Amino acid sequence: MEFNLPQLNKLVKINDGTSDEKFGYYPNNRPIAQLLSYGLILLDKPPGTTSHEIVSYVKKILGLEKAGHSGTLDPGTTGLLPIGLDEGTKIVPVLLMGPKEYVALARLHSHVSSEKLVQVLKEFTGPIYQKPPQRSSVKRQTRIRTIYELELEDQFDRLLLLRTLCESGTYIRKLIYDIGEVLEVGASMIELRRTKVCNFVDETDFVRLHDLVDAFQLHKESGNEEKLRRIILPIEMAMTHIPAITIRDTAIDALCHGAQLALPGIVSIPQNLKKGDLVGIYSLKGEIVGLGISVLDFDEFLSKKKGICFQIKRIVMKPNTYPKFWSTSDTNASSTTSNDTSSDESIFT
Repeated sequence: MEFNLPQLNKLVKINDGTSDEKFGYYPNNRPIAQLLSYGLILLDKPPGTTSHEIVSYVKKILGLEKAGHSGTLDPGTTGLLPIGLDEGTKIVPVLLMGPKEYVALARLHSHVSSEKLVQVLKEFTGPIYQKPPQRSSVKRQTRIRTIYELELEDQFDRLLLLRTLCESGTYIRKLIYDIGEVLEVGASMIELRRTKVCNFVDETDFVRLHDLVDAFQLHKESGNEEKLRRIILPIEMAMTHIPAITIRDTAIDALCHGAQLALPGIVSIPQNLKKGDLVGIYSLKGEIVGLGISVLDFDEFLSKKKGICFQIKRIVMKPNTYPKFWSTSDTNASSTTSNDTSSDESIFT
């Protein structure tokens, strides 16, 4: 399975850094034990199970205490369910920032002309108003969601095969119901499959539960890691759609113990960085350290010499992964936030 980690080599260097081979791991070269702590599985959810049950199965198979998914799928829905492992659970909410794609089988309650059907589908492309259905996990209030693409892939009599690329949080069943109301004939969803989350789209890379069982058992019995490494990806793969910065090795452990990120700790930043951007904070080996919000624009990074430049929103890396280059007074003076957050929503605020 081939994926590219964030392209850190395209960043603008503003400071010198270090990269001691004695500490940390390049994401693609992590030992299996480390990969299970900072891993991502693109699971192909089968029908008849809840997303919570799937996560429980994964934890039991791998012997983990923590795992979490991004974007709940109803029991009858199949398809991509990204699952973060252990510390990787802190990153999976970032996938909610990207688009999702679904393929749905729907039935019209009566016949309509092809011209009218195509016209109505066009009307549902772009920003739409949508109220979540009665059986949903969110508050039932009308909200705006964006439909980026809505295409009729195939039609047989009153059966429609629809492909939808949409904003996270869109209810496809409700979308089909609303389309039926505008057509004045009614419509119901029969089957639904999620085929894309952010940059993860190739269904040949999706993993079934029994493949995970086989790969992990093979590793336990023979030490063969090849199949397991094809299934469990570095958690950094979930971050390729947001800007990245790199920091000095000497700044990493201080962040992991609650310090804020000051400008001397920065090695490189993207040229188009803007104040308020959510960024991934990486070591020089490409390991995710945490998430932060930029408090400066790109030009300010070049003109300033010191000061806090990123508000830390979440720390992913475990403390003591890198050596300590700080004193207790240093972190007490610069720390204004915890090294974790209690709510996934706090990442985006």
